[in-house]
Amino acid sequence: MRQRASNNGLSVNAVAGSYVVILGLNITDAMRAGLRGFAIKRTDHNRQESFWMSSTKVFGSVEPHPAPGEQFSSLQHPFQSFQWSDYSAKPGFSYTYTIVAMYGDPGALEQRISVDVSVTTEPIVGAEHTIHFNRGSAATQEYARRFQNKKPEDVGQAAYDWLSRGLIESIIAFIQRAKDSNYGLRGAFYEFQWPTVLDELGAAKKRGVDVDVVFDDIDNATGPHTNNEQAIAKSKIKSITTPRSNGTLMHNKFLVLTKNDKPVAVLFGSTNLTKNGLFGHANCTHVVENEEIAAKYLEFHDKLATDPETGRGNTYKTWTIEHTPAPATEFVKGMAPVFSPRADLDALDWYGELAGGAKDALFMTFAFGMNDTFRNVYGKNDSVLRFGLMEKEWNGKNKEAQIAAIRKLQARPNVTIAIGNRIAINNFDQWLQELDRIESKAHVLWVHLKFMLVDPLSDNPIVVTGSANFSAASTNRNDENMLVIKDNTRVADLYLGEYMRLYSHYAFREAVAIFLKNNPRAKPEDMRQGFLIEAEDKDWTKSYFDPADRSARMARRLYFAG
Repeated sequence: MRQRASNNGLSVNAVAGSYVVILGLNITDAMRAGLRGFAIKRTDHNRQESFWMSSTKVFGSVEPHPAPGEQFSSLQHPFQSFQWSDYSAKPGFSYTYTIVAMYGDPGALEQRISVDVSVTTEPIVGAEHTIHFNRGSAATQEYARRFQNKKPEDVGQAAYDWLSRGLIESIIAFIQRAKDSNYGLRGAFYEFQWPTVLDELGAAKKRGVDVDVVFDDIDNATGPHTNNEQAIAKSKIKSITTPRSNGTLMHNKFLVLTKNDKPVAVLFGSTNLTKNGLFGHANCTHVVENEEIAAKYLEFHDKLATDPETGRGNTYKTWTIEHTPAPATEFVKGMAPVFSPRADLDALDWYGELAGGAKDALFMTFAFGMNDTFRNVYGKNDSVLRFGLMEKEWNGKNKEAQIAAIRKLQARPNVTIAIGNRIAINNFDQWLQELDRIESKAHVLWVHLKFMLVDPLSDNPIVVTGSANFSAASTNRNDENMLVIKDNTRVADLYLGEYMRLYSHYAFREAVAIFLKNNPRAKPEDMRQGFLIEAEDKDWTKSYFDPADRSARMARRLYFAG
């Protein structure tokens, strides 16, 4: 949901997903002088409560020694930013946000101009699209406060529930829709191990559901085949699984629901069925209620179940192109699937064209480095706002060169890229020390999502989402699935909200990591406490209005304010 409002030179553009409400703020030049920041009050109409939003940033002259993790009202310590998001929103709730421009001396601030904007957050379950994102990291201040940084197995179910935030529940609920022998479940998974899901599939089989799941059983040094086999044996569901032993990497994660032998819906996304996949790094599931799209995925399952060869002379790679051409030749209610591996890089080239065609903004996730196709897009000389969210800056060889290329992009005035990290120490900017992982052995710690948003705040957004990393290997070597979704503002709003939640989460953590790298001997007491700007000779708004500023703050202000 999107709403705009303005009053006497102060404007707000609100975008509501399910768990996130983004507020893009703007003011006239005349209002900048003496502006201390914005106070924001949220009125929750479902619970009939109203309060001022808070943060850890304070005026040093008013609160010189804030305790780590302590929160302070924005009425006394306003937000010095033109883009603010509420990450505590709940699905299907109605909120009114009151934004107040604050002036005067710290400790004696005065409210001047205010504006109200009302939104209703999107419900999780939609008529055609149901989307779940997990928390995306145990490296959070809230996890540190709630669970004292203990691993979830040492806390109990409450920690797993909090980290999942409905992700594993969405998978279980999808399986439970298959009630009896009239139903079927057909799927394909790379890491197929979490017992709760495997046991639920076994329970479905016992109530008469026709179940078959293809799993990665390819014999290579880094594959999950051994763990998959052991998990399947432990759950005693070998009879409802099909091993895929050919190919390079069977990287799919999808499940098709059928009724009376006809496809009904498909669940897909980036989530591997492991502890880290469900509760650790950032992942999502996406359910589409569409028979034609589900039928495409069912055909893909049936093809995978034959364990097709992928070597030279095979027809499998031409089959994926014929069944899911890229660019798509037709869309079903704005949707077109793309399956891999393919005989060429047509899909990757198409994604590059979509990314390069962004008129206003581009948002992408990169779990394993950034392919040259997208480095070229992010390096274009224009004013399009481009966000990147990365697990790490590099993948494979030439690590330093890849990192240098990302640093070069980060210096552009319209590009902002955040890298996964955590707060590793106490007493830095009032933050608590954070847990880095929930498993001792984890290949991916932070960002495992694979999606792209092109002009998400327009009336014609494009969302590309699924299992494939935006890479050559995911196009011409691995078994993968992606879905291109056009012109669906609800889907775009949901993905954008979660993107900004994760981006904001990791942007500051990356800044901490850079500080520590540049200051290897630093101790917590050596680090300068971060306070709100209050000196008369410093204008905190300057970078937001400076076209030459390299922080991308101006580009962000203009885009999110609409």
